[in-house]
Amino acid sequence: MILVTGGLGFIGSHTVRALLDLGEDCVVAQRSARELPAILAGERVAVEQADITDRDAVLAIGRRHDITGIVHLAMSHPWSATPDTAVEGTRRALDGLLNIVQAAQEWGVRRLGVASTIGVYFGAENDGPLREDAPLPLSAPVSIPTFKKVGEMLGGFLADTTGIDIVDYRISGTWGPLGHTEPFFAAPALIHAAARGTAPDLSHLMGPAFAEDGIDLNYVPDTGRALALLQLADKLNHRTYNVGSGRATTNAQLAEAIKKVAPDAQVDLPSGGDGGGTPPLVLDISRLREDTGYQAEYDTERAAGDYIAWLRAGNKT
Repeated sequence: MILVTGGLGFIGSHTVRALLDLGEDCVVAQRSARELPAILAGERVAVEQADITDRDAVLAIGRRHDITGIVHLAMSHPWSATPDTAVEGTRRALDGLLNIVQAAQEWGVRRLGVASTIGVYFGAENDGPLREDAPLPLSAPVSIPTFKKVGEMLGGFLADTTGIDIVDYRISGTWGPLGHTEPFFAAPALIHAAARGTAPDLSHLMGPAFAEDGIDLNYVPDTGRALALLQLADKLNHRTYNVGSGRATTNAQLAEAIKKVAPDAQVDLPSGGDGGGTPPLVLDISRLREDTGYQAEYDTERAAGDYIAWLRAGNKT
């Protein structure tokens, strides 16, 4: 049985779905009580309400279930920090990761996968698809990649000293059903606007959005399946894997795909910005393909059509 922390969240739900499709039983750990999302409705999924920063609550899960593997997707960084909360938030973030590693050790799990992010490459030399062995800068502009880098280094140390098979998943820009608006890319907002027939609200983005802006976008069912394959692979040859599409998708390309489904969509963005001069972050996914046989099932057009259909069917996210 595979434990997925944050397993009722965005990427977590799709990872559970993929694990079930591959014949695995799953238990999900979620801090707050919630119903199974639509993609898991009717499935036999064990749900444990537990905060990963509560060591006793985490370890108790293993007394109720025979856990053989862990996919750790629950938040392991301070979501919002102030001068008064930064120290305690950092302590809780590290406690969450360490509690999961302790659980993996005590339960004797086969593999512990830990979510990282494409953001660890911010500031790295970017002259082509980014490989996992690329040198990473020590600094990061926001908290998420900062804590993911720390987590990767701690994971490496703990893997070496405990013998646990700890694998880091550097996940690209992921979008699709059950998702949310992102501060780093416009895709979800453009899709929601097309489904509603309104102009997109891009006020949540960190900066203005332009047609040329791009990033490695992966549709969330593909992301979930990649994580499931990495968890279940008989043998992995590396500790770190990029999880993405292996290609850049610009806002202009996404708008073109959207208009094939919704011709009247108001999703055209102005030209400008750095899109023409700064290469987008694109992940080299050779390791993922070679060690798991992974192939994406969704291109941009199919993903846009699927997501719009999902929203028009009455789903809110």
